[in-house]
Amino acid sequence: MIILGIDPGTALTGYGVIGYSGGNFRVYGYGAIRTHSGMGLPGRLALIYRDLTGIINKYRPDHLAVEELFFNKNAKTALAVGHARGVAILAAVRSDIPVFEYTPLQVKQAVVGQGRAAKEQVQFMVRTLLCLSENPSPDDVADALAVGICHAFRWSGTEALRR
Repeated sequence: MIILGIDPGTALTGYGVIGYSGGNFRVYGYGAIRTHSGMGLPGRLALIYRDLTGIINKYRPDHLAVEELFFNKNAKTALAVGHARGVAILAAVRSDIPVFEYTPLQVKQAVVGQGRAAKEQVQFMVRTLLCLSENPSPDDVADALAVGICHAFRWSGTEALRR
């Protein structure tokens, strides 16, 4: 199974493409889609959509896993993240890829073993689980890979329960 993990944002959208089979991970690619602060929201969303569509066409993921909206104190930031999430979901749906959503708590629980883990702990576990030589950077990329790992663990557990 190939999973595209997404940590959405309008300034920076992290992505990670991983494979998971037989309890083993394979990293296909990861990075960040960056938009410029001088761009308006429609232009930023168009760029994110275009780049995500390109990533989908290149790697042909089976599933898209995206972080659910975490409503922090800044409502404006939460709305912008919501727009980027919507674009990521649209890119997947337009490519007939099922979408799965996970809360930050679920992601940390799956990757680190506890839902209140620090960013550094998530980065360390992502690096360890994926056998990377260094922590993925910036944080949004590590978070996107963590979302993908979370989905791999949860989906494989669901599949095992179905048998």
